[in-house]
Amino acid sequence: MKILVQKFGGTSVANLECMKKVREKVLAGLAKGYKMVVVLSARAGETNRLLALADEWSGTPDKAESDVLVSTGEQVSIALFTMLLKDAGVSARSLLGWQIPMHTDEDFGRARITDIDSNRLRAYLEEYDVLVVAGFQGCTQDGRITTLGRGGSDTSAVALAAALGSVECEIYTDVDGVYTTDPNICSTARKMDRVAYEEMLEMASMGAKVLHIRSVEFAKKYKVPVRVRSTFTDDPGTLVTQEDSSMEALLVSGIAYDKDQARVTLHDVPDVPGVAAAVFGPLSEKGVLVDMIVQNTSLDGHTDITFTISRKELAQTLAIMEEVTRKIGASEVVHDVNVAKVSAIGVGMRNHSGVAARAFAALTQEGINILMISTSEIKITILIQEKYVELAVRILHDTFGLDWDIN
Repeated sequence: MKILVQKFGGTSVANLECMKKVREKVLAGLAKGYKMVVVLSARAGETNRLLALADEWSGTPDKAESDVLVSTGEQVSIALFTMLLKDAGVSARSLLGWQIPMHTDEDFGRARITDIDSNRLRAYLEEYDVLVVAGFQGCTQDGRITTLGRGGSDTSAVALAAALGSVECEIYTDVDGVYTTDPNICSTARKMDRVAYEEMLEMASMGAKVLHIRSVEFAKKYKVPVRVRSTFTDDPGTLVTQEDSSMEALLVSGIAYDKDQARVTLHDVPDVPGVAAAVFGPLSEKGVLVDMIVQNTSLDGHTDITFTISRKELAQTLAIMEEVTRKIGASEVVHDVNVAKVSAIGVGMRNHSGVAARAFAALTQEGINILMISTSEIKITILIQEKYVELAVRILHDTFGLDWDIN
């Protein structure tokens, strides 16, 4: 049995005409002899509408009940699309997460998949040519509905592809692939034919919205080839796959940026053993994700500690840090929301030196001050003033030759 998993996002199922284009993609897969598993998101804007409804009804919506509510968006999509398939004479049925079942943990609102009953799915595929599956949702072991977080339909699709041994997982969206940077701010951005899992992970972590980061983690772990394509064209898109020598030959593959950043600084922190744990432990306990961290040189037994977080978590972080400041004897906590991250990403960095020097020199020439720096094996990230983000992206894209003229 040859199986192909396809996933379609909210803009792809927004209305009847869009769904008819989705049907064309599914029929094309059937014509090639595949059994099809089609994962659908809620129609564009529906999840936001449902979340707003929850906020209207409750000051602090219960997370478990919110999952029950927002999961209905995908239920509408799969029911309508299955009707379209049946009208075209296709043997199809819809499946909700709990009907598979796709089991998750109990972290409502951002649950993680623990197991999928692939045997039941294969039995369904013996009976039907197409299974239309609700993305973004699963259930706990005792049957409570969960959701996987925004963008979670990508993760649903890749997990199903891994469980069923799909030849590929096609992620259809309103863009025709993965670009070297955001084409909306850099006119010379080019679509990549292939990108390594690790590069895609770094891009996703930097806020690139092409793929949900957990879907890339799944794909890398289970070696699922993922192809990012447009629902509205026949372009082959971008293949996200394992790294090879040709990828390593390119120094930098892409430039990514993230404006969802806030910088927090604790001044005059006592420079003694255990102080870092006292600062970051309470943040960890509350689930606050800390990114870049810098500790200044000790002066008179005191130092400054600076770190970055998502702006959405700033209020909670400041409340925690005010308490920490009192406990450890620091002088004050200050913050800045007018900052953003820009990263140069590429597996070729493992085998080439000088990437950081070239990036810093190019930015210096344009008068862009670097506030913080962090690096990994395949990424260099800088924190700068937000007003310089678009300029910095274009400069780095040009510096490393990531334009339409290269192949």
